[in-house]
Amino acid sequence: MYRSLDPAKIIATLAELETRIGQRFPGSGLSRVCGEVVALAQQTSKRIVAVSKPIWGVRLSLLTLLAVVLALAALLALEASSLKTSDDLSEMMQGVDAGVNLLIVLGGAAYFLASLEARWKRDRALKALHELRSIIHVIDMHQLTKDPSMLGQLRTASSPDRPMTPFELIRYLDYCSELLSLTAKCAALYAEKLSDPVVVETVGAIELLTSDLSNKIWQKITIVEALPGDHVPHAPAHAERTNTT
Repeated sequence: MYRSLDPAKIIATLAELETRIGQRFPGSGLSRVCGEVVALAQQTSKRIVAVSKPIWGVRLSLLTLLAVVLALAALLALEASSLKTSDDLSEMMQGVDAGVNLLIVLGGAAYFLASLEARWKRDRALKALHELRSIIHVIDMHQLTKDPSMLGQLRTASSPDRPMTPFELIRYLDYCSELLSLTAKCAALYAEKLSDPVVVETVGAIELLTSDLSNKIWQKITIVEALPGDHVPHAPAHAERTNTT
């Protein structure tokens, strides 16, 4: 159970994170974004099951086509072994030429069917991964204006609203980092179920994106923690905890 990701535990962890964000920042946009990630994780769990199942129609069509190709090749070999005269040879050469052309066409069709299932699954996975990548950028948008260097500074008329205390800012940024990481775990589910190199590469790019964004967030957290004063209260006995997946 510890050698692969469990979609159910990822969903449960996201749902708990949504509750925590809602309790700390009720009605916030980040809470609603987390709700969207929960919905995407639930969809991902169902899509993973569907995309990992074999497409039997394509596989049966491929087997039928291969049987036809083998039967045709056997027929050509049988006809060639029964040649007796030069007239037969001339007729047979014409037949072989037509048969070879037919084998080439059937072989191309077999190759198309052999790759069709993988291409269908890849297309479905890439569309789902695009949704996850898009919401990752939405998460990042919610932390862009959370600039720790502006804490306690005078605002202009165009400055973004920053009503948070240093402690609240740390919690908000930490929630963003957690949400990015869990979204990347949803993407990683596709790499576990599909060995398609394009899907694996896309998942790797998403994980690298979330890692880079989280590093920037933790740079902000480090700046806030370095501010003078006791701005981080001691955690209460019922401190927030998130289950690990």
